[in-house]
Amino acid sequence: MQSPDSIRFSRLPEVCHQTGLSRTHIYRLESKGRFPRRIRLTEATTAWVESEIQQWCAERIAASRGGA
Repeated sequence: MQSPDSIRFSRLPEVCHQTGLSRTHIYRLESKGRFPRRIRLTEATTAWVESEIQQWCAERIAASRGGA
């Protein structure tokens, strides 16, 4: 687990920018269990853990190049 000092949250516009995916596609993948789940920060605010998004991107790169 990461130390609390190294954890960073990303809101939806940033996640869309990082992944190149639309909000609809992100929500669809998340609902199918194929994308990291959001966490609730406040009653009205959710975000993703940045390291989980980075890991998901790295897995997509590896899969597209024949890696594990």
